[in-house]
Amino acid sequence: MCLAIPGQITEITDAENHIAKVEVSGVRRSVNISLVADQANVGDWVLIHVGFALSRIDEKAAQQTLRFLETLGEEFEDEREQLRQSQID
Repeated sequence: MCLAIPGQITEITDAENHIAKVEVSGVRRSVNISLVADQANVGDWVLIHVGFALSRIDEKAAQQTLRFLETLGEEFEDEREQLRQSQID
């Protein structure tokens, strides 16, 4: 199953190519933010799917979504494990 997962932008690492570090449930990875580049800043929450930030969301919606995803159990754990495997420093 592929899910769009909320993550928080921690750093813009390559503004020209719209790449940012995003933290998702304690895992940091590089994400393309070109779809939200004109609205996304460090500290913002975004929905991530297959390495792309699809849209900005507010923190309340991000936390609610993460809580819901945790109720999915194994499917969400599989997604989280895939994020861990692609973790960056």
